[in-house]
Amino acid sequence: MNLFDAIEQRRAVKHYDPNFDIPEEDLQKLMHCAIQSPTSFNIQNWRFVLVRDKEQKQKLRAAAWDQPHITDASLSFVMCADLKSWEKEPERYWKDAPKAAQDMLVPMIKPFYEGKEQLQRDEAMRSLGIVAQTMMLTAKGLGYDSCPMIGFDPDKVAEVINLPEDHVIGLLVVIGKAIKPAWPKPGQLPIEEVLITDRFA
Repeated sequence: MNLFDAIEQRRAVKHYDPNFDIPEEDLQKLMHCAIQSPTSFNIQNWRFVLVRDKEQKQKLRAAAWDQPHITDASLSFVMCADLKSWEKEPERYWKDAPKAAQDMLVPMIKPFYEGKEQLQRDEAMRSLGIVAQTMMLTAKGLGYDSCPMIGFDPDKVAEVINLPEDHVIGLLVVIGKAIKPAWPKPGQLPIEEVLITDRFA
């Protein structure tokens, strides 16, 4: 499927074949594409918790308002971010870059984020939004469907996955083989309403 078709056809699908397992090779392709997503200063702050164990999936489902697509979809991800990735050996994010780039950018990372808790959280959410969309479009391109989810208790999900204190949860994403399509698109705002040229009036 080409990119434009994947964008047009991607929907938040709620009904999945519980007996279908996405092949390991497609999971690896999905993750390979996911980590191509951009992050500020290349800090790659996303952390993907793939919940596969059946008992764990049941616990995750209970923490997510008992929504069945958590257990029915082949892949259930808790999309997390490391809020402190910027200070954890930042030189490794630029190890393959030209030395001039390393020397310029690596020293900039710490002063940019240090002591700025809101910025760190904002950065986490930006990164998770971008990578989630990459994953969902990749899934569509591979012939699967997906659903981004915010219907869950973040404290309970954190407990289920043993979330580290310096991490945050952004959303859940499930991917699998749909058995029922999403309803028709409910309505898009006209481009003229959402595209502002130069400045707001």
